[in-house]
Amino acid sequence: MADGDDRQATFGSDGSLETDTTPDATGENDFGEPKEPNETDGGYNRYAVSSLLQKAVRRSDEEVAAWAAWELARSGYAWNLWDRLTLYVVEDLRAGSDVALTIQRYEELATERWEPAEWKGRLCAIHAALAAARAQSTREGPNADEYFRAVAERRAEARERGEEPAHDFPVGDLEPGGEFDAIFDGHTGEGSRLGRSTEFFKTHGARVGPEGEGEHSARWQRLAMLLDEDHDYTEADLDRAVEPVDPDDPWGEPETAEDAIDPERRADETDGTDDGGDGGDAADGDARGSLSDFSE
Repeated sequence: MADGDDRQATFGSDGSLETDTTPDATGENDFGEPKEPNETDGGYNRYAVSSLLQKAVRRSDEEVAAWAAWELARSGYAWNLWDRLTLYVVEDLRAGSDVALTIQRYEELATERWEPAEWKGRLCAIHAALAAARAQSTREGPNADEYFRAVAERRAEARERGEEPAHDFPVGDLEPGGEFDAIFDGHTGEGSRLGRSTEFFKTHGARVGPEGEGEHSARWQRLAMLLDEDHDYTEADLDRAVEPVDPDDPWGEPETAEDAIDPERRADETDGTDDGGDGGDAADGDARGSLSDFSE
């Protein structure tokens, strides 16, 4: 829940543990004894159960995860349960998993429609924990964060010494003409200064991943480019625009396509003075075919 962070344990100036046990977590435990601060109904420390929950879902131990969620929910620590599961979504779950939305929905039901510690709320807690435990766990987010942070420190230290860094970011210096040349279109200052406008974006910056455009999307892209009265695209341009990237070289360009958008070539083609000789509209018609060819 949103106020979960306010209920985390803190340490006083003398090093002693300061706690803020919520009213829902007071009362007696299963043995009829008054609950100590941060004690669950089963007599466990709620920090241990909370940690157990996350480690269980990380290790795909469904039964232990379900129990830990149930124990926290019934003991008045539902806020801790949902806070921990939300943390799991960003810390331990594979990016793109729709389990994140499932967990969010269970939390909404348990905390907004029903009471978290009551039967329906406990069922939501169990279901959410099981969904988390069944999802694909990974530490890719925290691992990436830690790695990039370490590289940033080493990179800064190397610059201070006037040396090349032994470890660098995966993008290098990000300069036009380099591996990531396609990013420097008209949306960037460098691309604007290079005269890279819509044509460059369509044929370089807008290309998609290894799966490529779907049949309809590719057809729409080609037709939209042919119908663009402000730009004159060649057949090679049309092919390049819908060419999927190479999974082993996602920033490379198709070898069969033209290497770049050359403003001087564009001028030659549009006024019919290209060295190819055929020139003008006839050449364009032969190269690209009619609109009806693309609308079948």
